[in-house]
Amino acid sequence: MNDSPLTAALLLCIDLQPVFIAAMADPAAIERRCAFALAAAAGLGLRVAFTEQVPAKLGGTAPALRALAPTAPVWPKNTFSALADPTIRAALEAQEIEHLLLCGIETSVCVFQTARDALAAGWQVTLLSDAVGARRPDDARTCLDELARAGAHVLPTETVGYALLGDTTHPFFRAYTQLVKSHG
Repeated sequence: MNDSPLTAALLLCIDLQPVFIAAMADPAAIERRCAFALAAAAGLGLRVAFTEQVPAKLGGTAPALRALAPTAPVWPKNTFSALADPTIRAALEAQEIEHLLLCGIETSVCVFQTARDALAAGWQVTLLSDAVGARRPDDARTCLDELARAGAHVLPTETVGYALLGDTTHPFFRAYTQLVKSHG
């Protein structure tokens, strides 16, 4: 994961809309773990963006999650893969993103297809395994396993955060350990 500097990484929060969150196997957990990922990203100075699946019909990002990154871009889409949307792909390329960290829903549809397309484009991909959700956990596990075989990192948010910190001298270290405890 340290192959790409933080400046070339972005946390992409996929389709965290209330209509989808409510349909997940554990809606409270997905919202809590995505909130943790967003808070960690803020403390680390990691760029963040949101996608929304057909927001005119399905509504926007959950307000509590959006509030954690209020200046992050929000990209509407009608494709399953965020990278199949030419506007989103161009925005990521313009920012010279090399490493996507993914959280959101649904693991077996939009998260899977976005990760697959990012890997095919040569980007590094890290799936925050505790911050992606599915209606059927067995489907999610199968998809995460397939993405790992394809070259994606599949790791818990806490592990990724500590990897990005590097050591205890990082200025965000103490605050991060508090985040870990409060989002346990």
